[in-house]
Amino acid sequence: MGKTELYSLCKGFVDCVCLCLPRSNSEAAGHNERDTENGHLIYKCADVLEDRYEIVDTLGEGTFGKVVQCLDHSRGGSRVALKIIKNQEKYREAAKLEIDVLEKISETDPNNKHNCVQMLDWFNYYGHVCIAFELLSFSTFDFLKSNNFLPYPMNQIRNMAWQICHAVSFLHDNKLTHTDLKPENILFVNSDYSLVYNTEKKCNERRINDTTVRLVDFGSATFDHEHHSVVVSTRHYRAPEVILELGWSHPCDVWSIGCILCEYYEGFTLFQTHDNKEHLAMMERIQGPIPQRMIRKSRKQKYFHRGRLDWNEGSKAGRYVKSKCKPLRKYLLSHGTEHHQFFDLLERMLEYEPSKRISLPSALHHPFFLPLHHSGRSQVWRNSSDMSR
Repeated sequence: MGKTELYSLCKGFVDCVCLCLPRSNSEAAGHNERDTENGHLIYKCADVLEDRYEIVDTLGEGTFGKVVQCLDHSRGGSRVALKIIKNQEKYREAAKLEIDVLEKISETDPNNKHNCVQMLDWFNYYGHVCIAFELLSFSTFDFLKSNNFLPYPMNQIRNMAWQICHAVSFLHDNKLTHTDLKPENILFVNSDYSLVYNTEKKCNERRINDTTVRLVDFGSATFDHEHHSVVVSTRHYRAPEVILELGWSHPCDVWSIGCILCEYYEGFTLFQTHDNKEHLAMMERIQGPIPQRMIRKSRKQKYFHRGRLDWNEGSKAGRYVKSKCKPLRKYLLSHGTEHHQFFDLLERMLEYEPSKRISLPSALHHPFFLPLHHSGRSQVWRNSSDMSR
């Protein structure tokens, strides 16, 4: 596994907004000679933490700290990803919520059957909270990018979709909402690939050999009983109820999954915007008018005029939306049965009303997944590099 490939692993960790960890008396308070000015741990390759974790490479850096690759000498020298949190109180506190979530996942899924990344260990190191994870590979976004944004084949989308729905349904069963689902936070366990000639594009494309994935980045995951931030999710995967400040729960994850699957299918982000009102205009272009009930209850009345989105289609922004977006079914790349089944599932995931949006247990029984039920789910994501689109 090359350094570039390993670097992509940090995608699932570097965007964490992690959160209350009590410090032991042996920990150093504030900055010390072990830390940089902004709180990062100073280290070099071959340093060993806790007489166990030998640092061999830096995988990435984020606002919270850094992720390094280590040899775990308590596990026979196996390679792990170690997330080293800055020696600052707010980041230490942030780490506690993530650890709580990861411990809940480990407790309820000890055999790692639900496609969520496994926390192997955590400890305090001179004021730095450190979390060890299984070492994974490319994110589904990075693989897409390395493949010149050529869409994933339909059979691979089906395999990944089932695993994602299965993983997030497991979270929902445990009274958790992930809140930051995106292709960057879905990582392949192994990103070995084959080169396949694409006759339509007249070029070689990478075809992942094993579509087994893990869901990562639980820094923003929220238990049902906890305080719910007003705004959650990365912009392109943000549900309408979040933008309209109507409150959110498990269904906001389902909307995000719909956006992710569409991106796998098309090769590009469905909602390419950074503005709330423009985002809503794109939704209306793709899924039709926002329901009146949601408009009436929204705290964001500034986006509306007389019960309708205040949007000028003739403006520069209006022309941009019209050029970028079209009714959902017009994105179909084929009129084969499985493509129509896929879009039926997407329409149910991208339902405006959270109460009407398909639940993940129902999604897992959608006809789109029927081939997996027939072939046996335990085998379907391996050796799935066939040419079917």
